[in-house]
Amino acid sequence: MIIIAFATVYIVWGSTYFFIAKAVAHIPPFILGALRFIAAGLLLLLWCALKKEKLFNLQQIKHASITGIMLLFVGTGAVIWVEKTLPSSLVGVLIASQALWIVLLDKANWKVNFTSRNTIIGLLIGFAGVVLLFIESVSGVVSDSDAGSGALVISFLILLIGMLSWSSGSIYSKKHSTGSTTVNSAWQMLVAGLVFIPASFINKEWAGFDWQAVPAEAWLSTLYLVVFGSLAAFSAYVWLLSVRPVTQVSTHVYVNPVVAVLLGVLFAGEHMSGLQLAGLAVILTSVLLINLSKYRKSKSVPGESKPSNATGKAMLAGAGKQAVCTE
Repeated sequence: MIIIAFATVYIVWGSTYFFIAKAVAHIPPFILGALRFIAAGLLLLLWCALKKEKLFNLQQIKHASITGIMLLFVGTGAVIWVEKTLPSSLVGVLIASQALWIVLLDKANWKVNFTSRNTIIGLLIGFAGVVLLFIESVSGVVSDSDAGSGALVISFLILLIGMLSWSSGSIYSKKHSTGSTTVNSAWQMLVAGLVFIPASFINKEWAGFDWQAVPAEAWLSTLYLVVFGSLAAFSAYVWLLSVRPVTQVSTHVYVNPVVAVLLGVLFAGEHMSGLQLAGLAVILTSVLLINLSKYRKSKSVPGESKPSNATGKAMLAGAGKQAVCTE
């Protein structure tokens, strides 16, 4: 289940940059956020109701609401917003620094994280790899951008706020989430989607917005974001936070740009230079270092490497119940 969840987060979220850009070209950013997360949240709540899970626990809803606003409204909302002015490739470079922010903000695990040489080296190498991956295109974007320097600075600041909020929300979710992670994901998405609605009115997005003028390509992109980006990948992410270290889960920000580049090469006819190939190799090396460190640590803990049959079955049953949306 952990392998499936990581693969979902790595691959699917790597493709969402492309589909967000397609959708936000025709749908205002806050309206897009509302459509995406309200639809996903309601569908997931319906699924949980059919599975007869307990939906209305005030403490659980409170923590899920806080997490959802931090992760999805501020974090993902910032990405949607800045992709109106910045190319997805540049956004991918900046988002990669999020793994470093998580290590810096996760005060409770400073001792563990900063004493693991592989983890620190892996994080630094991963960020360097992302820079190598996009350094050619980023230099061209910054010099030839249609937006003014002031607009670029504002976009960078908005994205920084989003990254800090996502990192803090991930740590908060790790510490405070209770009950079914599927129910948590549902409330997180629904609450975040509802918060997007007043934001869309404040931003005056409904004035002049014509539903019928939105092309099928944008609607299909939105549908992909709902089903795969939210129901599958976000649910997998929330579940991973409950069973794996935050530092390890955050490695998705290094792999997602790799997937984005490969999709561009395979489906958009983009070309990869030798420098970009080197960046891919460096990124994958960094992820290997980080995960190898966590794997060795878990193997060194007595009783964890060889659980009994009963314990193994219980763990698999619990994982299957919690991560139903990653299948």
